[in-house]
Amino acid sequence: MADRDLRLPLGVGVLVLLVAYATLVPWVAGVDDRVTDFSAARLAPSPGHPFGTDSAGRDLFVRTAAGLRVSLLIAVVCAALSTVLGAVVGAVSAAAGGWVDRLVMRLVDGINAVPHLLLGIVLVALFRGSLVAIVASIALTHWTQVARIVRAEVLSLRDRPHVDAAVLGGASRWRVVHRHLLPAALPQALVAAVLLLPHAVWHESTLSFLGLGLPPHRPSLGTLLEEARSSLLLGGWWTLLFPALSLVLTTLAVAAVGSGVRQRISAPRRGATLR
Repeated sequence: MADRDLRLPLGVGVLVLLVAYATLVPWVAGVDDRVTDFSAARLAPSPGHPFGTDSAGRDLFVRTAAGLRVSLLIAVVCAALSTVLGAVVGAVSAAAGGWVDRLVMRLVDGINAVPHLLLGIVLVALFRGSLVAIVASIALTHWTQVARIVRAEVLSLRDRPHVDAAVLGGASRWRVVHRHLLPAALPQALVAAVLLLPHAVWHESTLSFLGLGLPPHRPSLGTLLEEARSSLLLGGWWTLLFPALSLVLTTLAVAAVGSGVRQRISAPRRGATLR
């Protein structure tokens, strides 16, 4: 129990450090991470270059921070858009019921039946290098789980006494959804949003690693990993290690935060059930 209680503060602490690193280092360093210096190419980690340099002589300590910042920004925007879309669709589906609910659930099943990465590749390939296309490809393929969670929550709340009282009092169906059902489902949607973050980070990194994401002059964790392939063959292990370590640490920290938040939200419900 104590180990699980430490997940949230530990995850938050690591995530705060990663965000501070991604935000402050490029600003404090005052170095343009796009400027090349081939005389300093593939330098191993040293006091002057803690993460070494890449094949173009760019400092990887600064460049990894800049890439992490871009990946986190894309992940947060995608998670927010997916959560809003999924929450609205799930709430409307559960509140409407009948053929609307069945139609929405078949749409969700259809999207889930196709691999998300494949859909993302198709969307991004049409607008290669577009940040908007990357965000859209992730947001439009990750809202379905949120919709299912919110729908299940709304269905469990729909027959509660206070909801029946609101309906008997003359409130319209959509007012009931807006004032009573959707706010009650927001905690679960928040957990889903947090858990979407690592998915979005990995999705963007995979697209960039495949050469379909951001162009090389706009670093993200995916573009750094893609650039590291050639250096790795020449012994530049550090070009892969530090971007990959940032990606793994970000994923583990966000997963710990999501697990901790879910535990905090579910604990009062278990207590109420026992009473």
